Amino acid sequence: MSRQVFLYDHPERFVAGTVGLPGRRSFFLQASAGSRVTSVALEKTQVAALAERMDELLDEVVRRSGGSASVPAVAPSEITDTAPLDTPIEEEFRVGTMALAWDGEEQLMIVEAQALVELDAESEEDLAEAEERLLQDEENGPPMLRVRLTGAQARAFAKRALDVVNAGRPPCPLCSLPLDPEGHVCPRQNGYRRGA
Repeated sequence: MSRQVFLYDHPERFVAGTVGLPGRRSFFLQASAGSRVTSVALEKTQVAALAERMDELLDEVVRRSGGSASVPAVAPSEITDTAPLDTPIEEEFRVGTMALAWDGEEQLMIVEAQALVELDAESEEDLAEAEERLLQDEENGPPMLRVRLTGAQARAFAKRALDVVNAGRPPCPLCSLPLDPEGHVCPRQNGYRRGA
């Protein structure tokens, strides 16, 4: 079976969003163009890492171009997207690996999110070989979402993604662990953290 690639070249919308209550949220990347919508699930830490790396890469593009690249220093307010995810949310796959690149010729950010794949291997060497074969197999690899964004779209995505990550449970002022709505056993206040 050939690889399924969900390609969005200049999507109308590419956002990170959540479903559920703080502490029990599911995170998604969602790309849309016309009536076509693709949603992929991922972890909160993956969303944060993607947004941070995207901002870092955009900053580096601006620095190397001496400010001549078509990348704004901050997310333009006119393209800020605060709307919820498009429904119904149908998860295409759970993200395993992600990659970012800047196409200097086209002046576009390329974001790739590849499906999580379970590999059977007897040793660490076997696992490394299997992962390498999988990454190099363009035709038969796992499903992938590939999105091409302008510098402004990428800045707007990164800002929203960080806002979504930070909108979770507030941190405890003593221990910095997340505060749950139903209460919090603080290790700083009690001297230890109880096992679950």
